[in-house]
Amino acid sequence: MKNKFFIILLLSTILSGCVGVSSTGIFGTGVSVAFDPRTVGTQVDDSIMQKNLSARILLLDKKYLLSVKKKVIDGRIFLTGKVDNPEEKLKLTKLAWETKGARSVRNDIKIKEDFNFQQSAKDILITSQLKTAMVFNKNIKATNYQIDTYKKKIYIYGIALSTEEKKLVLSEAEEILDVEGVVASIILVDDLRIQKD
Repeated sequence: MKNKFFIILLLSTILSGCVGVSSTGIFGTGVSVAFDPRTVGTQVDDSIMQKNLSARILLLDKKYLLSVKKKVIDGRIFLTGKVDNPEEKLKLTKLAWETKGARSVRNDIKIKEDFNFQQSAKDILITSQLKTAMVFNKNIKATNYQIDTYKKKIYIYGIALSTEEKKLVLSEAEEILDVEGVVASIILVDDLRIQKD
């Protein structure tokens, strides 16, 4: 019995070192603070803006909870997802602009069409391939990017530490088979309002 306890304790200690590091707290989960080039204050501001926008969109209509994704980076709001008609897309854009602290809004929301399993599977595959390529490229800080794919078009949002990293991310995306376009909203660290020292 003592040996089993010792083995379990040893294994749990060893395996706990394999767990990834991420930040969690009252503002939710996200990129580890240590890897994010924004200051902690900017990260908190962005997180508050994102939660505020999410709550207001949810109050507008609960169906947007899963169909619309929101990302705030340095006061810039990025919207992706699918809605039923152009009027809904305009409502969401207006709501995003009304968010306190919004510096800009990029709306990449698409109008819904009939579900196509083959297309959805292909989009998931493209996203997975790009995420994997970015993780294995040592010159890219993959945790600083969010990737969405819709109809073989890749949407990349994030913060690049340098122009070279931005070019590498775009190059990785363009090299994936069957990609029909890449829409990048990648902000350079130097372009952030406030940066870590």
